[in-house]
Amino acid sequence: MNVSQFVDHLLADRAFRSCVTAHQRMPPRAGKYREFPSTVDRRLVAALGRRGIHRLYEHQALAWETAAAGKNVVVVTPTASGKTLCYNLPVLDAIARDPGARALYLFPTKALAQDQMNELHDLVNELGLDIKTHTYDGDTPANARRLIRSAGHIVITNPDMLHTGILPHHTKWIRLFENLRYVVLDEMHGYRGVFGSHLANVIRRLKRVCAFYGSRPQFICSSATIANPGELAGRLIEEDVEVVDRNGAPSGERHVFFYNPPLLDRQLGIRRSALLAAKELASDLLANQVQTIVFGRSRLSVEVLLTYLQEEARRRKLPEGAVRGYRGGYLPLQRREIERGLREGKVLGVVSTNALELGIDIGGLDASVLVGYPGTIASAWQQMGRAGRRSTVSLSIMVATSSPLDQFIVNHPEYFFSQAPENGLVNPDNLLILMSHLKCAAFELPFEGEEPFGPRFQGEMLNYLEEERILHRHGDRWYWMSDSFPAEKISLRTAAMDNFVIIDTTEGARVIGEMDRFAAPMLLHEEAIYLHEGQQYQVEKLDWEEKKAYVRRVNVDYYTDASLAVNLKVLDVFSEPGESVRGYGEVMVSFLPTIFKKIKLHTHENVGWGQIHLPEQEMHTTAYWLHLPSPLGDDLGRDELQGGLLGLAHLLVNVAPMFLMCDPRDIQVTAEVRSPFTGRPTVYLYENFPETLGFSEKLYGMHRMLLEGALDLVQDCPCESGCPSCVGPVVEVGEEGKKIARRLLEGLLSEEGKVKNEEREALGL
Repeated sequence: MNVSQFVDHLLADRAFRSCVTAHQRMPPRAGKYREFPSTVDRRLVAALGRRGIHRLYEHQALAWETAAAGKNVVVVTPTASGKTLCYNLPVLDAIARDPGARALYLFPTKALAQDQMNELHDLVNELGLDIKTHTYDGDTPANARRLIRSAGHIVITNPDMLHTGILPHHTKWIRLFENLRYVVLDEMHGYRGVFGSHLANVIRRLKRVCAFYGSRPQFICSSATIANPGELAGRLIEEDVEVVDRNGAPSGERHVFFYNPPLLDRQLGIRRSALLAAKELASDLLANQVQTIVFGRSRLSVEVLLTYLQEEARRRKLPEGAVRGYRGGYLPLQRREIERGLREGKVLGVVSTNALELGIDIGGLDASVLVGYPGTIASAWQQMGRAGRRSTVSLSIMVATSSPLDQFIVNHPEYFFSQAPENGLVNPDNLLILMSHLKCAAFELPFEGEEPFGPRFQGEMLNYLEEERILHRHGDRWYWMSDSFPAEKISLRTAAMDNFVIIDTTEGARVIGEMDRFAAPMLLHEEAIYLHEGQQYQVEKLDWEEKKAYVRRVNVDYYTDASLAVNLKVLDVFSEPGESVRGYGEVMVSFLPTIFKKIKLHTHENVGWGQIHLPEQEMHTTAYWLHLPSPLGDDLGRDELQGGLLGLAHLLVNVAPMFLMCDPRDIQVTAEVRSPFTGRPTVYLYENFPETLGFSEKLYGMHRMLLEGALDLVQDCPCESGCPSCVGPVVEVGEEGKKIARRLLEGLLSEEGKVKNEEREALGL
């Protein structure tokens, strides 16, 4: 059955149709082409012709013209639209004409860098010129590094390696920096939030080192569709950028379905599991030989779904290895094998986290199934875009979970289909991030006079570092004097630098994966069932000091899910004194995994539990909070108040990402019936990384909008007493939880109205 027939099959299925809230058919689009400009090196044109490329898409030609005019450019087109040639063409043309020219390619992940290097290497071989192209990352052998530093024409790396392995050692890279003509930023839409704010400072350092060696590189950026590509690129490189967004690539017909699993209990608002609904849809696609990618929101959901689909594959007599998993934590060789299997068609289905959302070459799949809304419109289109060839029909199905955000999107499809993708937001002048990179920049080169770093001279910071005896000032120059190596202590992604290694001891000892320090307590505690490529392993021992987890292969019919206790302490208040119900400031958040539950496969019932004994972890971040003013809530019993407060917290943390246009995982929530800080029932929304992007301050500023959005959500929900789509399930918030949460919101909004009236009276209005 081909995709068109499968779509007809779905539309004829009454049960499926009853759960569909939207079906969009996007017609095929013909390509828009241009001939190669006469200014492109003819050897390069001939090499591309031998690879089947005889004309350029319109956006590729526009990108060439912009780059040839000496301007920075950002190309914004959908997945699989040929963005790679937009930067390879000017780079290879420049090196073909001047063998001394150099280029630096930055990709957000090592996997993507390796994938793009292979494609570029093939084109260079076809060209027949001595253009040395190499990846430079943590896996590059020491002997190869020396060759790359001295003779590499195109150096392909990632922001982390540029930050720690290249810029601090720029004296070994003189040939690169003296002759650097182009810097390529691929997948630019991924450089937002904390990661993007760090990268903008890394680019500041890169440009500073280039200026020292007498070069001024031109930037070529590529991005998936976002609302502000020119603004984001301009913030990252701090220069003017031309936007090329007239997509000339052809595309096939696409069908997009929004699927809301059926209600099992209308009163409680309980729906069928999105995971099980996605399993059935993906199983049908695979059984009909439709090559499919399934996106899960977390490592655990990916592995559980993979287990189910591999069982279905065996039952349906599909070949061994027809269904594979893909996520962070798999070893590089394993990931390359899976990517190759997808391109060659040997892998019929893959279950992935957003690791495959980026443009890694996995061929043209036929269908994509999203288990839950990815959190942003841009990410959703990226994931849907991984399926679809240029001349055939493709299918994308988003299966909604019970989360309020998912339920809003699936029940208001017009918001998704009519809204522009989100803005990419960065804040390179965030105090903590800026200070970190100012140290790195001073280590690389002394600051002289009133030399700016970013938009202005950072004299106050330099003087502070001098007082702390990190810098030494001599005349009008600041020199690095500390013994430490600053870049090693700064993670661009705020994840822990020290990953845990996972060792299978079933037969000898072999490394099967890795995991970051923040995830390890939840997934690698002793007695946890660790799922890897559908195989179950039980954690026998977690060596916290040595960062090693020892696991043994088992065959059980359950998986584990850990609970995390969160404690929050306010350290400093940034908001105005005397605020009635809201505030924001610096906080310390501590995390302690407490117990784990054993969840039976397929039925998802709880079949046991155990305790976790691991050290507490701490994180400095910022938070926005609101507390209930007296007498609001004073007439409620403790259990009623706790249920209503939990419902209020659930609403706020799910509404906040809509206003911030951030990933839902960027904001977390905790609620205290009696907060030691405010002395009142309080809800804290804190930023889920050890720095701040200003989300807390923004929430503080949009306090009323946030409350009104939460009230709209709870009023629109059809459940009677509370459900996962509004305040949370009744078992957590109690029978009166929904009603109390609504009453608290109305009271808070009323309090806001009083404050506004008092302000107006004080101003004589």
